[in-house]
Amino acid sequence: MKSLYILKISCVIFLASTCHIHAQSQIPKNYNLVYSQDFESTNAIDDFEMTDDNVWQISKDSTGNCMELLSQSKYEPKVRSPFNIALIKDVLVGDFIFEIKLNQNGREYPHRDLCLMFGITNASNFYYTHIATKADEYANSIFIVNDEPRKSIATERTEGSNWGAIDSWHTVRIVRKVETGLIEIYFDDMSQPIMKAKDTHFNSGYLGFGSFDDTGKFDDIKIWAPKMLEKNEGVFK
Repeated sequence: MKSLYILKISCVIFLASTCHIHAQSQIPKNYNLVYSQDFESTNAIDDFEMTDDNVWQISKDSTGNCMELLSQSKYEPKVRSPFNIALIKDVLVGDFIFEIKLNQNGREYPHRDLCLMFGITNASNFYYTHIATKADEYANSIFIVNDEPRKSIATERTEGSNWGAIDSWHTVRIVRKVETGLIEIYFDDMSQPIMKAKDTHFNSGYLGFGSFDDTGKFDDIKIWAPKMLEKNEGVFK
């Protein structure tokens, strides 16, 4: 009887935990899927504006096609910020949830990174999250680029992110609410963010992905938002 009681309690705890994780991963009812991309189309790359077209291509992976960053860009930003950026041209949003699969295929070292950009107003005004092996002043944090070199604004963050083997894929999600300034970054576990920040400098902008100075692959993009905003012309060119 005691064993049965313990089993029941364990089931309740498990179900509660599962419900919590499921609830955290839910998309708000007033959000619509405004963009998705799996890179299986031959013209998928046309959706993007790059800082350097020459370092990006559609590649074949074991799970299908993906976007690949092949090498360091020759782009030189006006202020210290990521060099390698692919911006989604047709998505301008305020509040949003941005989900993407990432495969960091470079060597292991403390700043081994991939980045997600958001709130992109122009080439020198945006946010980005730098997901790296070890956190420090310039790595594994949330940054603002505001007409000056990038500055960490994270209020909470982990000590680092494990990219694993070169062929490892990870699901990353950004949650942004402009009225409160909320920024949350999730890495595989959608129940607990690995980084948090609060900032209200940019209340809308474009979204993108890339790296500061590494290589990687990107796939299965999904963006949900309450609404889309009117688009502007190019950002980097």
